[in-house]
Amino acid sequence: MDRRSFLATLAASAAAASVDAQPADRARKGRIKQALMRFAFGPAPTLTFDDMCREAARLGYVGFDLTGPPDWPTLAKHGLICTMAPAMGVTIRDGLIRPELHQAIERSMHEEIDLCAARKFPNIITVGGERRGIGYEEGKEHCAALLNRVKSHAEDKGITICIEVVNSKYKDPEYGRADAIFDRLAWGADVCRRVNSPRVKMLFDIYHVQIMEGDVCANIREYFPLIAHFHTAGVPGRHEIDETQELNYRFVAQTIADLGFSGYVAHEYRPTPGRDPLESLRRTVEIMDV
Repeated sequence: MDRRSFLATLAASAAAASVDAQPADRARKGRIKQALMRFAFGPAPTLTFDDMCREAARLGYVGFDLTGPPDWPTLAKHGLICTMAPAMGVTIRDGLIRPELHQAIERSMHEEIDLCAARKFPNIITVGGERRGIGYEEGKEHCAALLNRVKSHAEDKGITICIEVVNSKYKDPEYGRADAIFDRLAWGADVCRRVNSPRVKMLFDIYHVQIMEGDVCANIREYFPLIAHFHTAGVPGRHEIDETQELNYRFVAQTIADLGFSGYVAHEYRPTPGRDPLESLRRTVEIMDV
């Protein structure tokens, strides 16, 4: 190989290396603060949670959703936060609409609010639960009654209680929540208005809303004052948020950013089998960085 060919090859290799290194290192616009969940590393990840946190920080994520107190020191080690604390006192089946559980739920919520406040973590997730014969109006009354009992503590501590909207279309718990009472935005919005607290809002799960109602960006605009947090995933399949699915997530991100959203958008997708989870996470950050 002559000198000219060698230098050309060297330059090409350097350029390729620069492209490979750029996604993790380049500055982000940061208009949307992005978080993720363990799900995004695959169903049987080889990485430890410490490894996941290191990679998340390298790629530009600010934290993880649904990590409990045992994992909080690991988050802190990597400069990350718990962007949404997991539900305590409720389950997907037995949620806020079960009056017989209200005393136990209230006690658990108070404890979790205190834990999050001590770490300055912003949000806790909660759910309405399955109807099992409870009507939508009755469910609103039960839900609002409980939230009215805990809202002052959340306000005092600066923690937002986020009620998640889900889809009831799909029965497989991997894709939906059969018989869920909070499966339409209007239901949760009515609950939030009845409680009338800046610390009780909706978790707008874009995947679930697309399945149940569609018109995602119009719904974001309509309900924006009542939204504290977003989840993402692709439709169909709950996979990556790229061009392989029906939503234009870059347009969704632009909508959220243009509204001045100051909370977090957490990615809850399941990686497509055969794809590199880390490459998908890198691409996800770029899609939402508007």
